[in-house]
This record gives sequence, C-alpha cells and structure tokens, in this order.
Amino acid sequence: MPIQNAEPALAEPRRSTELDSAEALRLLGSVPMGRIVFTRSALPTIRPVNHILDDGQIVIRTHEGAALTSHTRHNGSQGVVVAYEADMIDPDTHVGWSVVVTGFAELVTDEQDLARYREMLRPWVRQTMDQAVRIRPDLVCGIRVTEA
Repeated sequence: MPIQNAEPALAEPRRSTELDSAEALRLLGSVPMGRIVFTRSALPTIRPVNHILDDGQIVIRTHEGAALTSHTRHNGSQGVVVAYEADMIDPDTHVGWSVVVTGFAELVTDEQDLARYREMLRPWVRQTMDQAVRIRPDLVCGIRVTEA
C-alpha cells in the first residue's frame, strides 16, 4: 500500500548553501516561531514555541510547571544546553532556509528583563506564561535551499 502523504520527487534536485551566522540569526529573527530541543529524563524533547530575538539572544516565554522551566532552574548559573531550530521552507517548491542554534538556556530572573519580555513577546497558547528563558547562541548554523 502506498504512503498517503508522500509527495512525488521534484524533477530537479535542490541546492543547499551554508549561511553565515549573522544571516542565520537575521532569518531566525524574521519568523515568529521555532522549536526548542532539550533533554528531559535523559531523552531529547522538542517543543514548538514562539520567540523574539533580543540583542542576539533568543527569548521564549514559559510557565512555572513546564519541563524546560524546571530544567533551567536546577542547572545552575551556566544554564542548560539546548538547540533551537526555525525555518521557512515552501511546501510546494521545497526552497527556503533552516537555522539551528545551540547554546546555553537560562531562566530570566531579573524582574526588569522579565517585565520587558512579557511586553515584547505574547504567548500563542492560552496559558499563563509567567517565566522567560533566554538562549545564548554559541553555535549558529543554517542553510538556504534554492533551485539547482
């Protein structure tokens, strides 16, 4: 039985080119959402979230009971290693870009920063999001996919 959601292969393969970190962060900042990857019970966990880019750092809102909140809270001042991915790939033409950032995530504890992030970043889920996590990008890589 054929796979129902499989699309036919494109007539021409796509070309993938590396992005420099400045362009990758610019593109990441141009979209409202991405996916955060962190470890939970020694296994990778992925959550879709909305974000802002603030002074080169990725900021997401979270809540007190979230796994990411408790994970960042209990890992000291250095934070916890996470990956963050955002992309914009056209589903019909299969061209676009993808960016992956790896770095340390820390819970925002400064009340002024937290208040500012609450104003700047509106959660897209109907839940109280009273915490914020800031990701310091240490490794930024991205690709642009174009027609060959």
